[in-house]
Parts: sequence; C-alpha cells; structure tokens
Amino acid sequence: MADSLPATNLTLTVNGEEKQCPAATTLPQFLEQQGMNPKLVAVEYNGQILHRQHWETTVIANDDNLEVVTIVGGG
Repeated sequence: MADSLPATNLTLTVNGEEKQCPAATTLPQFLEQQGMNPKLVAVEYNGQILHRQHWETTVIANDDNLEVVTIVGGG
C-alpha cells in the first residue's frame, strides 16, 4: 500500500553542501528546517534569484541547487 511507504528524502545542494529534506517540502519550510529565518535571507534557486512572492509555492525537488545569503543590517 502506498500509504504505508516511508516519506522519500530528496537530495539538494545548498551553498555547495549536500543536504536532504523530505519530499513535498516548500522553500520556507526547508529554510526553517535548516535554522534560517526566511525573512532574513535571499535565495538563488537553480541559478535564478527567486522572488519572495514565489517561495510558498516553490517545492524542493531532487537535485535542486540553492544559494542562500543572509541579509545583514548595518549602519
């Protein structure tokens, strides 16, 4: 039965490091799982800057490549 199968983990690259996450994970969920505050980062998704308006509908796929930059304030 398909319902009894364990969740599939996906492999992706984040800032040059291999990471894993469960299938059907959205970008904000993944960032939070990695201990990041989604409000304080910018994301390049598979070579393209991903505008924040698309984050909630972006589901991590196997072999995705993310570059995540933390926004730092200064004065």
